Amino acid sequence: MSQVRRVIASTMVGNGLEWYDYALYGTFTALISKHFFPAGDDAVALIATFGIFAAGFLMRPLGAMFFGYFGDRYGRKNALALSILLMAFPTACIGLLPTYLEIGIWAPILLTVIRLVQGVAVGGEFGGSIVYLVEHATTRNKNRMGSLSMLSMLVGLLFGAMFAAALAQVMPQADFDEWGWRIPFIFGFFIGIIGLYIRIKLDESPVFTEAKAAGDTSEAPVKEALRQNYGEIFLGIGCYLAVTIPFYIQTVFMPSFMVKFLNFSTSDSLLIFALSLLIMMLTAPIAAWLSDKKDREVVLKVLLILYVAFAIPYIYLLELKSFSFVLISQLFFSALLGAYIAPIPTLVVELFPTKTRYTGMALACNLAAAIFGGTAPILVTKMITLSGSNAPISYYIMLAAFISFFCIASIRKRKHQDLLHLV
Repeated sequence: MSQVRRVIASTMVGNGLEWYDYALYGTFTALISKHFFPAGDDAVALIATFGIFAAGFLMRPLGAMFFGYFGDRYGRKNALALSILLMAFPTACIGLLPTYLEIGIWAPILLTVIRLVQGVAVGGEFGGSIVYLVEHATTRNKNRMGSLSMLSMLVGLLFGAMFAAALAQVMPQADFDEWGWRIPFIFGFFIGIIGLYIRIKLDESPVFTEAKAAGDTSEAPVKEALRQNYGEIFLGIGCYLAVTIPFYIQTVFMPSFMVKFLNFSTSDSLLIFALSLLIMMLTAPIAAWLSDKKDREVVLKVLLILYVAFAIPYIYLLELKSFSFVLISQLFFSALLGAYIAPIPTLVVELFPTKTRYTGMALACNLAAAIFGGTAPILVTKMITLSGSNAPISYYIMLAAFISFFCIASIRKRKHQDLLHLV
């Protein structure tokens, strides 16, 4: 296997594991709440389980700084090897964790610790793997290489959801509810070991190797990134808003919204969700290819304009409560989302110099996810409850699109000014 193929494979496995676990935790939330919290108020247990899930998001910026330091100081390869190991072990631990009936209050405490460790691992994995991919790319395929991080995210989500659903179908319900749900989590450990083996065999990023040879690395990359690249971090967060807010609305909020507010069956909701993921997986490579061939910033601006134009029809079609119209709404918006998320990783990576790139990229995408993405489902639900209308979904998506449009325009202006200085 060539070096570039090993880089792609390790990224697909590492990122895939991260989102595989994310899909499992979301799918098994009800069962997890049943096993790791005291019997009684099911609603309280469910909220507590979601709260533990959200706690992982709070650790992502810390993981970005921890792994960013090692990735920019000592190299991308070793940092990414540690991040996948730190993700694989806790994933398996969820599958092996004793229940509340067996160890009492220690069950939710240990579950919380596991999710916090996973949050740190995700903070280092996602941004770092994007940097590693892009630094192995050529000028002709840099957007396609960067988009593989997003594609692996979608593959991991889909595989996790499908594996869980298939297992639930073939096992007796009582056995599945009692112990069968643990199998996919334990299986995640073996996925991680495969990814670790591939990563150990990798070479260091050629861009980092050149920078190190030239003495152009930082001894304090976190401090330097926060002091000298804070503007780029804010721009990266802004560009990422139109990724993270719509993504978590689509993958976390919308399946439940279809069941609770539109009165869809769980099976219909999951079918639409799976088809939406497939559409994202199809449009992402097309948009990445187009961004390599054409003007990337123009492609992204057009997509953001379509975000805004479709935001109101998006909700109107949902409110018709027809399977066909809801499917059209979800698939069209998923196509736009898949297209937008594809070129964004490379765009944000290119904001940062090599010596603070891992830290800057990891902070930008993880701060956006922690502050805006992870809170989007709760915030949208609250706004719908207070207003009695579904329109806040559209307004929040439009706000994200406007901010991202402004940030992309600012990046384009900066690039133009840099070119003028070179003339």
